[in-house]
This record gives sequence, structure tokens and C-alpha cells, in this order.
Amino acid sequence: MDSPLQFLVIEGYPKESRDQFDEVGMRLAGVLYEDLVHQHLPDAICTTWIASDDPGGAPGNDALPHYDGILWPGCNLTVYHDHDERVAGQLDLARRAYEAGVPQFGSCWGIQVAVVAAGGEVGPHKDGREMGLARKIHVTDAGKDHPMMEDKPAVYSHFVSHDDEVKTLPEGAVLLAGNFHSRVQAVAVTHQNGAFWATQYHPEYDLHEVARLVIAREPKLVKQGFFRGHDDLMEYVDKLEALYQDPSRKDLRWQLDIDDDVLDDRIRQREFTNWLEKVVLPKAGQSTPII
Repeated sequence: MDSPLQFLVIEGYPKESRDQFDEVGMRLAGVLYEDLVHQHLPDAICTTWIASDDPGGAPGNDALPHYDGILWPGCNLTVYHDHDERVAGQLDLARRAYEAGVPQFGSCWGIQVAVVAAGGEVGPHKDGREMGLARKIHVTDAGKDHPMMEDKPAVYSHFVSHDDEVKTLPEGAVLLAGNFHSRVQAVAVTHQNGAFWATQYHPEYDLHEVARLVIAREPKLVKQGFFRGHDDLMEYVDKLEALYQDPSRKDLRWQLDIDDDVLDDRIRQREFTNWLEKVVLPKAGQSTPII
């Protein structure tokens, strides 16, 4: 019988941000990834490093090979502020994981860590925030032949929230998907002895989590022009929550321009399940079925 797989989950959000998520009823970023793992591998063991509270507490080089994968959720730190010890500690872990050959997967902050740790560049987006749904993401020609994007639609939408973007890809990176807002929406980075598959969007989110995130980001979103005010924002949130409760509602699917690529776990989470099936399980020498 296969032994349970071991995953290290990075919780990068500072405490004040985690407290804000608690206030609006949103699960923490690390918890979302733990839930995502257990949805597909119920027996897996997840260990969380709360990186912003303990910047120097990452597993050492001797411990890294014991993990079958490292997971990088979103985070509201700024990856190019490497003078910040909270950022520097996470980049150091990603670099050591590349060297140790531990498979890595991440979203949003994760794609930025993947790129910068391998020598690429991230910076602020000239057009500001992409929020809620990233639309018309298209798989590149290289992506069509890459295992991370296997069974993904050629064009799709996805949950997103970011101000920064990947500017320059490092050597060894393959651009897998992009859209009109951000050229780099999905990438696979091969560096030293390891590989890091990552998306700018969030496979771990669902409609409820996005609705809670919109509430948490209300001051910014109103200021940036996404909503006219509180009532406008809450009308949008209520529609997201209603569709979450009843995904069959044609009226809300049409009004919100949301289809099965967003609502169906099998499509929305495909990049992550491909990583499990094509990278993690083979490396671990296991045949554990993916649920």
C-alpha cells in the first residue's frame, strides 16, 4: 500500500491580512490549498509554514527531500521587495527546492515566486489590478503540447486577483497561457534540478471564496473603479453567492458571463490535478488514484 504523500504548504499572508480574511468569512490561502490537496488525495499529509510570522522557519535542506511537493498559494506581499525578510525567506526556500528537485506548484504569488527564484522579473502592472475573473485566457502553442494544460479548453476564464505581473521569463520557462491583460497567465519553469508549474489565476478558489475576497478588498476595488460604491459591490457579491449555491441558474451564468470552465472543478482545477498525476505521483513512485 502506498504511503501518504507529504506536502509543504506556504502561508505567506501577514497576520493582519489573515485576520481580515477571517472577518469576511474567507478561508485562509494555505487552508484553501490543503483542502484542494485533500479533495484529490484524502490521505495526503500537509504541513504549513506560516512564512510571514516566522521568516526564518522554512524547512532546511535536509528536510526538503521528505516532501513530495511544495504548494504556493496567493499572498499580498510584493515579490520584488526582496529587502523584506518575509519575501527573502520564501524566495530562498523556492531556490533551495529547485536545487533539491522537489516539485512545486503555485498560483498568483506562486507564479511570481517561481519566476523570480529562477532569475526572471516581476513588476507592477501598468494597467493595475485584474480582479474577479481573468477572461479569454488562451493556451499558447507550447501549452497545447505541455502536460500541465492537458484537457484544458483552448480559451477559458478563471478566478484572479493581482496587481503585479511577470515581466520577463527566466531561462528554462515555457509560457503556457496568457490573455489581453497579462501575457503570462500560466508557466512551467525548469530550473536546476526541479520544476515549478504555476498560474497567475487561482485553481483553489470557488465562487464563494471570490465573493468573500471582493468584500475584503472593497476599499481598493471602489477606489480603482470596479464598483460605484458599497451597494454596487454587494449586488455583485450576492450574485456570486447565489450562483455558488445553484450553479444551474441560467440568468446568473449569463449576467456574470460564467460557464463550466469556472464552475466545474474538473476543468477549473485541471492544471493542479495534472501536476499531481504527471509530476508528483510518478516522482514518488506511486499509483494513488486522483479523485
